[in-house]
This record gives sequence, structure tokens and C-alpha cells, in this order.
Amino acid sequence: MTAVSLTPAGPFSLAASVRFLEGFTPANYSGTADEVLRLAFPADDGHATVAAAVRQEEMADGEAGTVRVEFTVHTGEPDGDLDGSPADPASAGPGPVSPGEPSRSEDAVRAQLARILSLDVDGSGFPELAADPVAAGLMAEFPGLRPVCFHSPYEAAVWAVIGHRIRMTQAAAIKARLAERYGRRVQIAGRTLHAFPTPPVLRAITRVPGLTEVKIERLHALAEAADAGELDAARLRALPVDDALAALRTLPGIGPFSAELILIRGAGHPDVFPRHEPRLHAALATAYGLDETVSGDISRLAGIADGWRPYRSWVGLLLRVRAELMGRHAS
Repeated sequence: MTAVSLTPAGPFSLAASVRFLEGFTPANYSGTADEVLRLAFPADDGHATVAAAVRQEEMADGEAGTVRVEFTVHTGEPDGDLDGSPADPASAGPGPVSPGEPSRSEDAVRAQLARILSLDVDGSGFPELAADPVAAGLMAEFPGLRPVCFHSPYEAAVWAVIGHRIRMTQAAAIKARLAERYGRRVQIAGRTLHAFPTPPVLRAITRVPGLTEVKIERLHALAEAADAGELDAARLRALPVDDALAALRTLPGIGPFSAELILIRGAGHPDVFPRHEPRLHAALATAYGLDETVSGDISRLAGIADGWRPYRSWVGLLLRVRAELMGRHAS
């Protein structure tokens, strides 16, 4: 097991991240009283699996404490049939990487973990947005909450395809079954987790209960795109936003809404205003006391969001979280 430290620049609360994941249906996450964030996911290299336990130091002065991560990298893939019958993850491959093996560097895993928690972004300027009363209210309501991303653009894209035109809870159940049947089972900080299958494993699966043949074909295409580097987070974030979104829309099953999801919540881009997310637009209009009809005026909404630069993705997330909480209370 390897230990690394991540030092937040600006406000950050791991406890807030855990609470967010507990309410985020695609994550299918169950927290524990110890507030340790336990993660299992395919590494960015597309072949290894990472198991990580994340903790944050407590600080008496209210500053963001250092984030400590212990992780293990597993190589090899679970054995088993890929036609719908369960695999046996316990018998998978050669297991954890031994010290000195070059298949996955510590720096690469550290970078991926930082991206997942949005700790790869300098958030020291985020409090300055409090000059906007709406942003100030969101920061006070959700102190230290940054976007918690999908583990990779690959997983975000897979979620977009699985969830197309079905209920979110149904999509989450399908994704969880794929992880349990074909992903690696790992032990981390006293709990058993199942990582989502790596691209090579997903590409070989031929039948998934609840998914049409068209969706399975699209998942295979996404796995191939991930292997080819088309879903590389650093590459997507380095491109101009419009170019990155256009590239993502060339992938089978990825439309404008899904492309924004992959760039913002998969690649972790901190400064994108989603132009195809009606629920966010409605939440923005409500927060700023605008007439309901304004929620369809994307140019006007984007102009308001320009005041959140360079953290438009972050404020957008907080607006969505507030709207979802209000919806739950109303029901």
C-alpha cells in the first residue's frame, strides 16, 4: 500500500464530499461513521484497478486540512465468462503491484485521485465569488464542497450510455451489477468494494440484462475509445471547451448533454457552463429571482454564469445540489 498527501488550495471538506456521494445516484455509495472515503476504480491507464482510502486531517482554525490517501494498485483482470455469467474477482490476475513495478506510477494515481476530488484545481480564488450574493449563499450552505467527479471520463461516458432514456435508479443498478460481476473486488479500510470493469473487460462483455444490443455496442465503442486515448482527461481539458465537446459528440451514443457531463464531471473541467442542462438552468433562474421563462434563454443565463469564472462548473454543481435537496424536501 502506498500513502500520498494532497494539500487543498482553498476551501475543501472531505466530509462534504462523502455526503454528496451518498446522495449521488450514479455513485451508489454508502458512507460510514468514520468519514473515510473508500474508492475502487479503473486506473487512467485503462488496465489496472485502484483501491483507495481517503482521510482528511482536522484543523482547529477552520482551514482545509491535508488529505491523506492510502492506495493499492491491482493488475490483471477477473476471470470469468463475459456473456452474462458472474466472474470470480477473487481469482483475478497477479493482484497488487509490488514495489518498484513500473506498470502504474505513484504520481499518476495521485493525479487521478486529485482530479476525482477536484483537488487538482487551485480553489484559493473561489471565496472571492462571494461578492455575488447567490454564490455566497451557496458557499455558506455547502461549505467546502467541490465537485466529486466520476473516476474517469470513461466511467462518465459509460454512465451516459447506460442511463439514456431509463430511470436513474435503474441505470445505477445496472452499473453496480456490471461492477459486481466483471469488476475487481477489493478490500479497502475494512470494506469490500467492486470497481467498474476496465475497458478491455467491458469490450468483451456480450450480454447485460437491462441493456439493449445497441447500448452494448456503444459501450464497446467507448471502451475502444478509452483504449485509444480519446477519453483521456488531460487531453480533453487541454482542448478549447468547444473543441473538446465536439470531439466527445463524435462518440456513439454521446449527445450534447452527455458530452458536457463527460467534460465537467468526468474530466473534471472546473470552468464550463452547461448549455444543455435544463434543470440547472431552472435552478439558476430561481436562485437569481428571474422569471421562469428566462430559464430557456441560454445566452442570458450564460452571461450570469460568466461572473463565476474560473469556477463555473463548481457553482453549477452547488446550484444543482441545492435544487435536488429542495426537491426531496418538497416531496
